[in-house]
Amino acid sequence: MVDRTILVVAGKRMPVPRLFKRLLQVAIAVALTAAVFFIMIVGNGFLVGRATTLQAGYNVWLAFIRRPDILTTMVLTAFVSVLFVYWQRNQEQRSGGSSRASSLSS
Repeated sequence: MVDRTILVVAGKRMPVPRLFKRLLQVAIAVALTAAVFFIMIVGNGFLVGRATTLQAGYNVWLAFIRRPDILTTMVLTAFVSVLFVYWQRNQEQRSGGSSRASSLSS
């Protein structure tokens, strides 16, 4: 039997396989990283003072994102980050609970 967990999207709770949820979290992290790079690259084109257009900035970003080494680094970083968060959460549960609640109340 497949291990299932709850995924909350737009206020709706949906039971999904645990692997699907983790892959979705990795994909979201990669998309957010790509968006940050887009803002940085396009913003840099405007701040440098050259007469650049949004289309030129988009083309530079697209060439950057399509590089296999960059894409691999983004995916591996997101994958390791998601796994680390889940591992740390499991360690906290095994040791008797989260220390967040006590630090938030003080």
